[in-house]
Amino acid sequence: MPDLKNILFLDIETAPMTATLSELDPALAHLWEEKVEQMKKRVPERYTEDCTAESMYHEAGIFAEFGRVVCISVGFAYEEEGALLFREKSFCGEDERQLLLDFADLLNHSYQTPSHYLCGHNAKEFDFPFIARRMLIHGIQLPEILNVAGRKPWEVRLLDTMDMWKFGDYKHYTSLKLLCAVLGIPTPKDDIDGSQVAGVFYEERDLKRIAVYCEKDVLATARAYLRMRGEGRELRVKKR
Repeated sequence: MPDLKNILFLDIETAPMTATLSELDPALAHLWEEKVEQMKKRVPERYTEDCTAESMYHEAGIFAEFGRVVCISVGFAYEEEGALLFREKSFCGEDERQLLLDFADLLNHSYQTPSHYLCGHNAKEFDFPFIARRMLIHGIQLPEILNVAGRKPWEVRLLDTMDMWKFGDYKHYTSLKLLCAVLGIPTPKDDIDGSQVAGVFYEERDLKRIAVYCEKDVLATARAYLRMRGEGRELRVKKR
C-alpha cells in the first residue's frame, strides 16, 4: 500500500477547444462532424438523427482531440501535530500549454520516484490520458509517472478510487458524488457542475470559480480513498 504522503490526488476540468464550433479550425471542425456521425451510429439511442456537429459541440470537451484542460487541481495529505491535513493547489488559466508545463514541472520535481503515485476518480479512463494527450499535442515531454507505455501493470503508479470501488467488476461505474454519498463522506453543494464549466470559462471568465469547484472534487477523492483503505482519521484542509 502506497505511503499516503507520497500520493498526489488530482482532478481536472475541461472544455471544448473553442467557445463555438465556428471558431474551431476548419479541418478539425470537419473531423468533429465525422466524430458526431460515428457516435450517432455507435450509440443511436443517445445520439439521434437530430444531433448535429453544432448541437453536440458542448460534448467536445470530453475528447482530448477536440477539447482542452482549463484546470488541474491537486492535493496531498500530511501529518502535523497529530492531525491529518490536506493542502491543495490549482493550475488554472487560459494558456493551456503553460498550465500543462507548470503541472509537468510539479510532477518532474516532486513525484518522479518509484514510491510516488497519482490518484483520481475515474482518472484512468479520463483525467490521466486526457492530460497526457494534451501534453503530447502541445509538444510537452511526458513526466515519467504519466508515461505508462510498455510498463507492466505493477509498474504503473496511477491509482483510481473508482477502480478500488469496482472490486474487479469491470462493467461497474459509480460517480464520485454517489460514492461519497454511500460512504457517508460530506460533499458541499456546488453552484456549478461539470457540464457548466465551459460556460463559466468562456462566458464568465471566472477561473477562480472553476478552481474552487475542482478542488472540492480533489478533497472528496482523497477522503474516499482513505475510507477504502481503512483510514479512520478525519482529513482537514489546511487553509492557505
